[in-house]
Amino acid sequence: MEALGLGGDAGIQTRMLDYLRLLSRWNRTYNLTSVREPRQMVTHHLLDSLTVLPYIEGEYLLDVGCGAGLPGMVLAMMRPDLRCVLLDSNSKKTRFCLQAMAQLGLENVEIVHSRVEAYAPSRLFSSIICRAYTSLRGFVDDAERLLAPGGVLLAMKGGIPEAELKALALPDTQRRLVALQVPGVKAARHLVTIRCVGNVGEVQESHG
Repeated sequence: MEALGLGGDAGIQTRMLDYLRLLSRWNRTYNLTSVREPRQMVTHHLLDSLTVLPYIEGEYLLDVGCGAGLPGMVLAMMRPDLRCVLLDSNSKKTRFCLQAMAQLGLENVEIVHSRVEAYAPSRLFSSIICRAYTSLRGFVDDAERLLAPGGVLLAMKGGIPEAELKALALPDTQRRLVALQVPGVKAARHLVTIRCVGNVGEVQESHG
């Protein structure tokens, strides 16, 4: 975390390790993630998720296809001021996320069991993120209607997704490729930021 310039007090670090312990226990039965070795979970789950923290905008984050809570759960632990909705259509994964949220005492997290196409929130999101969810074009098609005006879509990728970037070369879409450095991970990591010009969303933001 220091290498990423994030700091983080002992309480946050302890909470994140408690999350990994819970994930490791559930993984034995429910196979929530292919990464099973505890030290590798630290680098490939926790630190991998934390690398995108500087690119989160606003106060409302949607994690589409959150799986076992990555990266949304980790970002919520690091940013208590960030309101995070974790969305997944897999019931065993949302059950785990509900248990983790309760056990860790995360008051800024909401878990939603739904397909993204059917999700109808009362508020649009300033940032929407996905990690190994679908293609960039599929992500934009699914999530653009949930994005607040001026908001950003964030897609976490491994190597450079050249074919996906070409498919996203649309006149109303601005995209940027960012190379990420994850401490302890040698494999390539990239973040694609996407802004939809003229995006107005389909849900009226509620106040109060």
